[in-house]
Amino acid sequence: MSDTQYDLVVIGGGPGGYVAAIRAAQLGMKVACVEKRGALGGTCLNVGCIPSKALLQSSHHYEAAAHEFEAHGVKVGKLELDLKTMLARKDKVVADLTGGIAFLFKKNKVDYVIGAGAIAGAGAVEVTPAKGKKQTLATKNILIATGSEVTPLPGVDIDEKQIVSSTGALSLGKVPKKMIVVGAGVIGLELGSVWRRLGAEVTVVEFLDTILPGMDAEICKNMNRILKKQKMKFMLSSKVTGAKAAKTGVTLTVEPVKGGDAETLKADVVLVSIGRRPYTDGLGLEAAGVEMDRGFVKTDGHFKTNVDGIYAIGDVIGGAMLAHKAEEEGVAVVEILAGQAGHVGYDAIPGVVYTWPEVAALGKTEEQLKEEGVAYKAGKFPFSANSRARCNADSDGFVKVLADAETDRVLGVHIIGPAAGDLIQEAVSVMEFGGSAEDIARTCHAHPGLSESVKEAALAVDGRALHI
Repeated sequence: MSDTQYDLVVIGGGPGGYVAAIRAAQLGMKVACVEKRGALGGTCLNVGCIPSKALLQSSHHYEAAAHEFEAHGVKVGKLELDLKTMLARKDKVVADLTGGIAFLFKKNKVDYVIGAGAIAGAGAVEVTPAKGKKQTLATKNILIATGSEVTPLPGVDIDEKQIVSSTGALSLGKVPKKMIVVGAGVIGLELGSVWRRLGAEVTVVEFLDTILPGMDAEICKNMNRILKKQKMKFMLSSKVTGAKAAKTGVTLTVEPVKGGDAETLKADVVLVSIGRRPYTDGLGLEAAGVEMDRGFVKTDGHFKTNVDGIYAIGDVIGGAMLAHKAEEEGVAVVEILAGQAGHVGYDAIPGVVYTWPEVAALGKTEEQLKEEGVAYKAGKFPFSANSRARCNADSDGFVKVLADAETDRVLGVHIIGPAAGDLIQEAVSVMEFGGSAEDIARTCHAHPGLSESVKEAALAVDGRALHI
């Protein structure tokens, strides 16, 4: 057992874990964070959110140079793709940010312990490094923040070369001529967009009858149309039943979900992106007596498990598998441990798809409100009527505001359009404060700005939009 007595040991250095560790240190706790990857930031910074956004930005520039510059009076010569440099830039962004977290640990006096952490009994975390001796950390409290991993697809073996997960799709050595993406969720559409922009012919196979399952149906329908216009192909209501890799490529067997003849598809690369599942392997949860629920760690309203002194946050406890949700939970749990009133507003957590145009969702969808029997009013405003969007030649999409029919309280906001991920934040603040559509409508928005579309959609809730 270590000589140091910790107040908190965090297992997992992803967004939830490292933020919890820093906040706990700020609150005066003696903290250690155990991470086996050898780089902080978890899936998000290393093989998820950050590298994918770096490639989305680079590939967006490439596509703009190829198809959009000329309309702006900018002529370029023969366009060439330097994939090696693009990937190197992505790697540098990742390295800079993960190194930044290590700096924050030093600044806040958080002990960073490299190795695989496991619960070794009450108040003890055993750390097994890749090399060297094991050590056991003594602690008053343990926080499980181990995140999630790629959900495998039965009958399809991922080799990260021809059949890849999101990790392999971030580092392909060359642009595939044909790519098949299995799963039309956020990850599939983002990474599919990257490689389509760089020249791949991309087909997306989705089990359900819609892309972006769970989002507002009108958003899904319109985004499907926009992505098709960008030459992305879709096979909805289809399931992959097998995959065979060979030197010449990968052959997939695809069948209609409702029955029918199987179809054979061929591609150079297949990306499997059907979701993620909680990562709990090797944590010693069963031996510690921690209750589980369908693979997730079961917690109460204060992130506490059934075992005293053991807490959990983030993807591993379920809910929206989003880095920012895990961060909020990380802050909340350590503030609760410090005797404060930690809180997460789950009704106001935004979700963003960083394709172009972007998609952002917040609160209830129309389908959910109808199912719950809530009377509501909807206001919509298209970016084609927004001055800044027209100046930027980014006029696809719209903003939709859903408000309670009686109180006018904002219940949901859904956006397809340029910078949707940034525009949604205004609505997050309004919802957190229990604001109304009229509150947005009567707030002055700078002109010409994309945010005026949010104001106009709020005005439209009351039937008084000014520019349509």
